[in-house]
Amino acid sequence: MARASRRPVRALPRVALATCRDYPAGDEDAPLLLAACAAAGLDVDWRVWDDAAVHWRSYDLVVIRSTWDYVPRRDDFVAWADSQPRLANPAEVIRWNTDKSYLRDLAAAGVPVVPTEHLEPGDEPAWPAEWSEVVVKPAVSVGGQDTARYGAGELDRARAQAGKLLEAGRRVMVQPYLTAVDDVGETAVVHVGGAYSHALAKAALLQPGAPAEIEGLWRPERVEAREPSAAERAVAEQALAAVPGGPERLLYARVDLLPGPAGDPLVVEVELTEPSLFLTAVPAGADRFAAAIRRAVTPR
Repeated sequence: MARASRRPVRALPRVALATCRDYPAGDEDAPLLLAACAAAGLDVDWRVWDDAAVHWRSYDLVVIRSTWDYVPRRDDFVAWADSQPRLANPAEVIRWNTDKSYLRDLAAAGVPVVPTEHLEPGDEPAWPAEWSEVVVKPAVSVGGQDTARYGAGELDRARAQAGKLLEAGRRVMVQPYLTAVDDVGETAVVHVGGAYSHALAKAALLQPGAPAEIEGLWRPERVEAREPSAAERAVAEQALAAVPGGPERLLYARVDLLPGPAGDPLVVEVELTEPSLFLTAVPAGADRFAAAIRRAVTPR
């Protein structure tokens, strides 16, 4: 009797979740994400992005997660991204998104963004006089590092902070502080696999008088699930549509919105590199993210 042929058992798709040395096992979302990836049939490892011993090409996909230490070495980080043949999000997006000057591109595309004064090293630290309360931040930063809010009586301190960053050779952004955030917070709209996943309410991150320098890689945030308005969903989609190369190739995205003076949502950041997705606040988001990863590594 002829024996039935045995098909070789295919190995599970291998996925590396890129992180940093401070968080070698990922952020607080890691347990939920790992469980969801296992349920989706993925073989997943956390790997430190600048670990020279990692054989990145052995993975079917590298997904950037908590690589929050790249700020002082952005060129190295972008070069690492360029070296990855299968990276999410793509290296060209990482290059564009790791410098917040991308807000200029979004504004030029008609996306409603928070008004921003962009300063280059050698510039005087100046901005419109009607901005009585401002936020000063480096163009390359994560987690609120070197970022501070200054009130009407603190503009000398604001100029000093901007000047300090400029003298260090860093590009600087100055934005008016939109006070409505104190009451309603930010809305973070998360997309995975090219579709809306969930949204979060983020309490105001910057408090008056808080120092720009922080310990660790990010400022702690108070976050909870939120149902975004139709206007917020629309502005988030408009922002992602303006990303170079189009939104179709984005595995994940987070668009942070603030209410403007008239209440209309304004984009403060589009996070396409290493955004927290706050899966502990919306656990179902982990399953959606894992499913999107699986689709990204599974041929159609």
